Amino acid sequence: MTTFVLVHGAWHGPWAWDRIVPLLHAAGARTLTPDLNIGGDHGLHDHAKTVVAALDTVPEDDELVLVGHSYSGLVVREAADARPDAVGHLVLVDGWAGPDGSSIVGLAPAALGDAMRAAAETRGDGWLVPAAPPTAYGIDDPDTAAWLAERLLPQPLRTFTEPTRLSGAVDRIPGTAVFCRPQTYPFEQFGEALGYRTRGLDGPHDIMLTDPEAVARVLLEREI
Repeated sequence: MTTFVLVHGAWHGPWAWDRIVPLLHAAGARTLTPDLNIGGDHGLHDHAKTVVAALDTVPEDDELVLVGHSYSGLVVREAADARPDAVGHLVLVDGWAGPDGSSIVGLAPAALGDAMRAAAETRGDGWLVPAAPPTAYGIDDPDTAAWLAERLLPQPLRTFTEPTRLSGAVDRIPGTAVFCRPQTYPFEQFGEALGYRTRGLDGPHDIMLTDPEAVARVLLEREI
């Protein structure tokens, strides 16, 4: 049995995978969708611990595929580093990723980090970054945009500034970097730098909402 642990990105929740979960179940897989919205001024390390707790519930004889979207590319790599013998494959979906000490503000252009800090200061009591509108994630269908807008949540600034802590164990786990075309940030290059195979899909950053079938097909490929 294959178990997919699907980890949502910043400002999102487990609902981000709602259109993919039924497709994986139909293929005979199990799924877990941990919730990173744990409250308070939490950081990336807190999120990684939440994912590790989910990994620890998966039966030992299951093939475990750990999937992280966007910000959670960093989260799932730290979680996998803590449980390298449990995770059979890592998948990044338009995921931020890098070596030990990586963070979004470290990987992204300086302007993005500056904008996050400014938003937190002016609209988030100094520690919360408000969510951008659905168009920022490439969602322009009115119904999907409305559905997304009512679910997005502010995200602690610390999740974007806290650097990963990796021992190097994660680098023994094979990985796939799925990147959306046209690229908004160099997600393909992040994957290549880690030695992951790369797969391009035509669609927006939130492709799991607009084309769940394409994402599910990549996740279910036999070489994963």
